Amino acid sequence: MSQTVRRNRLLPWYIGIAIVVVAEIIVGYQMFYVGCPAPVLLELALLVVIPVVYLVLMYLTFVSQE
Repeated sequence: MSQTVRRNRLLPWYIGIAIVVVAEIIVGYQMFYVGCPAPVLLELALLVVIPVVYLVLMYLTFVSQE
């Protein structure tokens, strides 16, 4: 009786990428144009390392699904 709705498997991927891009724009703007005195290592971690780790984990989760 109940019919299952087939959802796009890439929807969480698209949402995650959108969130990462928006966060990168906001943080990058704050750091480069507002003059945030954060150390370079912290800027590198916030703008590169954390998003890359997040996207890799998201990819691994996606490929582990059926």
